Amino acid sequence: MVVTAFIALNYTRILSIKCQEKYFAKKHKATIGCPITCGIFAWISANASLEISQKNKTDVIPYWRTLKSTGEINEKYPGGIAGQKKLLEKEGHTIIKKGKKYLVKDFDKKLAKI
Repeated sequence: MVVTAFIALNYTRILSIKCQEKYFAKKHKATIGCPITCGIFAWISANASLEISQKNKTDVIPYWRTLKSTGEINEKYPGGIAGQKKLLEKEGHTIIKKGKKYLVKDFDKKLAKI
């Protein structure tokens, strides 16, 4: 199900874990989605995507489009910050550094409508 949320994204849009929580709560008629569970499944999907892409370059799950709720790149995803930064910039997103964090500029304007 997390994979569905990833795949449905247009390359100009991004998700946050909070967006995924809302999506799954709405889909399952619940009041909230669990942030820990959404984060874990997003991480599993991201790593599965890396495995799949190494075998078949066409079946890539765009995990790099899922950010932390503040718009921060998730350093735990494959490729770390540098790898995701490269993929996001390739899609036209601007990455800014604030302290030790890397954020997508205007991420709140680019969030997918769920």
